[in-house]
Amino acid sequence: MARLRKDDEVVVIAGKDKGARGKILKVLVERDRVIVEGVNKVKRHQKPTPKSQGGIFEREMSIHISNVMLLDSKTDKPSRVRSEFKDGKKVRVTVKSGTVLGS
Repeated sequence: MARLRKDDEVVVIAGKDKGARGKILKVLVERDRVIVEGVNKVKRHQKPTPKSQGGIFEREMSIHISNVMLLDSKTDKPSRVRSEFKDGKKVRVTVKSGTVLGS
């Protein structure tokens, strides 16, 4: 069971974007990386093609999963995540406040 999932709100805890908050756009499980909205932005140069216009575009690159922590909605602080069984189902729970996370 993945501890972090798409659409989770996270805080960057290491690197050049330390302290930044954002929503996970994509989880790259095989490489242990996540793409977070507004974090680790780089510029990409693209040639024009018959289908699209060229130019310089900014996009988010992946960041290692160990450099982000889930944002606890109750305390508004970063928190670790653990798994527990509630009503026969495995759920994700924040360590700081014990909040059960959806899905």
